[in-house]
Amino acid sequence: MTTAEAQSLPRWRRPESLLLLLAFAMPVAFATWSALLNNFVIERAQFTGVEIGWLHTVREIPGLLAIGVIVLLLFIREQVLGVIALVLLGVATALTGYFPTFNGILIMTLLSSIGFHYFETVNQSLQLQWIDRARAPQMLGWLTAAASASSLLVYTIIVVLWEPLDLTYNKVYLAAGSFTAAVAVFTWFAYPQFASPHPQNKNMVLRRRYWLYYVLQFMSGARRQIFVVFAGFMMVERFGMKVSEMTLLLMMNYILLTVAGPAMGRALARWGERNVMAFEYVGLTLVFMAYGGIYWFGWGLVAAGALYMLDQMFFALSFALRTYFQKIADPADIAPTAAVSFTINHIAAVFLPASLGYMWAVAPDYVFVMGAAMAVLALGLVLLIPRDPSPGHETILSRGNPVAAE
Repeated sequence: MTTAEAQSLPRWRRPESLLLLLAFAMPVAFATWSALLNNFVIERAQFTGVEIGWLHTVREIPGLLAIGVIVLLLFIREQVLGVIALVLLGVATALTGYFPTFNGILIMTLLSSIGFHYFETVNQSLQLQWIDRARAPQMLGWLTAAASASSLLVYTIIVVLWEPLDLTYNKVYLAAGSFTAAVAVFTWFAYPQFASPHPQNKNMVLRRRYWLYYVLQFMSGARRQIFVVFAGFMMVERFGMKVSEMTLLLMMNYILLTVAGPAMGRALARWGERNVMAFEYVGLTLVFMAYGGIYWFGWGLVAAGALYMLDQMFFALSFALRTYFQKIADPADIAPTAAVSFTINHIAAVFLPASLGYMWAVAPDYVFVMGAAMAVLALGLVLLIPRDPSPGHETILSRGNPVAAE
């Protein structure tokens, strides 16, 4: 069924509704895994910075191999692959609590990561294919809000019920993972197969005119690792935050994101990708330097928590990179480029966590200084984006080259 024909369906069965449902379902498993991870690995498996670095290196390997999606799409529709990947994420998350050892956690992390990264690769591709370009900033803002609301619900349940019901890691992981898998199965039966308005290339696509998009993807992946791996770990290791306290911090963050998501979409539509991403990286530079201040000046938990929320808010603006690509891309390139860009995004993710884990053991503040340097470099690259990007005018260095130029 084409996306145009789908408009005759009830609103809840249209492509946009499916994207919203998937945006809500995935974080139930992923947010639960993230919220409990640092406490789980420290309390149950006695992790240090070295082990957490290796864990996140293993977690990012499937992201590096996301290019394999191109091969799978020769045999499976994108929508079907997305459902299968979401089921895998849910099942692996559900089983995580039953393997509280270094090897066990690594295996469950690898399986859930395959599901997460392959789902996200397909999901981002379908978003750009199914959503009209004019509506993309606003719709991506709503999808961000839906994902944030899902995470907020998960964190609220953990904070409110963890101690009164004497919840355990096993029970919470099992419940969250099972929900995500169940929603994925529901979408299989409840929604028709939607066709893309533009047939997608089935081979790997690497185009010279997309070079800035590729480099920004690499920088985004590199800076993301510093936050994902070490910001939360610092909150537990340095300040001794409990599960309920860490989850409360995440709740506060997602309350802001749920409210701000649509506003971010409107800001992107008004100010454009260049301005929004420049604002993002200026903010990230300041945040990472301030993280270093926690070690240099002895700033306390309140300052660390505020910086953590600011970091998350800036990271949420990263969907501007997707709309930039949508504006410069050949519509047939969206699916294969989603796979290629996910792989590029995760190149740094494979070696940075483990290597920075050793740096963390010696000088944690240097890890955040490196993050600030990455943000400054990314800011310089963002300034190469034109105010009105389009095919043939992908960067300010473009000279109106024909779109066909490779």
